[in-house]
Amino acid sequence: MPILVITGTGTEVGKTVATAAVAATALAAGRSVAVLKAAQTGVGPDEPGDAREVARLAGAVTAAEVARYPDPLAPATAARRAGRAPVHPRDVAEAAAKLATEHDLVLVEGAGGLLVRFDAAGGTLADVAGLLGAPVLIVASAGLGTLNTTELTARELRSRGLESPGVVIGSWPGAPDLAARCNLADLPDVAGAPLLGALPAGAAALAPAAFRAAAPHWLAPRLDGTWDAEVFRMRHAP
Repeated sequence: MPILVITGTGTEVGKTVATAAVAATALAAGRSVAVLKAAQTGVGPDEPGDAREVARLAGAVTAAEVARYPDPLAPATAARRAGRAPVHPRDVAEAAAKLATEHDLVLVEGAGGLLVRFDAAGGTLADVAGLLGAPVLIVASAGLGTLNTTELTARELRSRGLESPGVVIGSWPGAPDLAARCNLADLPDVAGAPLLGALPAGAAALAPAAFRAAAPHWLAPRLDGTWDAEVFRMRHAP
């Protein structure tokens, strides 16, 4: 997977921390990594964005953005309000392809969910993945409501002929409720793809060295880690 697109099923599901974990695990496996934020919103010109947060947690990655806008809105809306040019899927795909010539792995992080609009023409992260022919990793929440948004995301990917290697739970609670524990079996079923990891809640608060040491234990071998979905399910069986 020279290029891996990473989408959330919505906002605040742990997508950036999951991207950092994938990056840290790939680095630990000896791969060079670049992280590309398709469109950063909600930050000022000199404030750190998601790509820099990934670099802080993961280590020696190349961090890049295609565009950034100050308002914390969908990229198309934020660009319009700022009076700036929007980012188009082709811009993102071209930037990712260039990074792929210089790195073993390029992680393209979206903004919110798969179909959040980048421009007035309705371009989305799904279009970026289509242009690149890249697989799309789904980052989902753990609890009630996640099955619907995960299945909708997976169905959209399949309708476009796009592959998803699997689902990562972006924030696994310290005291999971019944819904979260049942979702360990149901998420791969609705996604039609395996569960590839679960990040503990609060992972981003770890010191970077601790984050990097732990990250491979949160992700499955498909993502260069050692996490075992079946063992995790059995441990949390309802």
